[in-house]
Amino acid sequence: MNSLLRAVDAVIAWWCHAVLYVTMSVVFVILSVNVVLRYVAGTSLAWASELPELMFPWMIMAGVVLAAQHGSHIAVVLLTQRLGAARRWVLTAGALVVVALYLGLSWAAWPVFEIAADELTPIMQVPGSVSVGCLLLGFVMLTIVTLCRLPQIWSGQAHDEIGADA
Repeated sequence: MNSLLRAVDAVIAWWCHAVLYVTMSVVFVILSVNVVLRYVAGTSLAWASELPELMFPWMIMAGVVLAAQHGSHIAVVLLTQRLGAARRWVLTAGALVVVALYLGLSWAAWPVFEIAADELTPIMQVPGSVSVGCLLLGFVMLTIVTLCRLPQIWSGQAHDEIGADA
């Protein structure tokens, strides 16, 4: 079971890294080309501001998921470092609360996702659900990542940050 959880966690990490690399590269190239066009030709690409706007939420959410995997999203470790034997129980309870909150956010994002599907961007005509979809997917991935950390908590290998990020 632990190997399956590690594999799922690794796939999520790989996907998030890929999203980060692609979005950062594409945004950098688009904005650089647009700046050059403005100075050289006095013009710009009409869609050059819209595509980075669509990609930015994906970049941010991928970074949030990776930060959660490394236990550096949001953490308060002062209390858990002093708990001793109760540490495992507190971290597990915290992780389960985090899972419940992320599932609640996923549930709340679904109707927004459906509504945003009808809204199109002005130039590229991309549905608004593309941006909301990254939130929905990110919340689900954060839920999975947190659940994948539970065996580490129980084995004592977890960082104090696990279960405290929300």
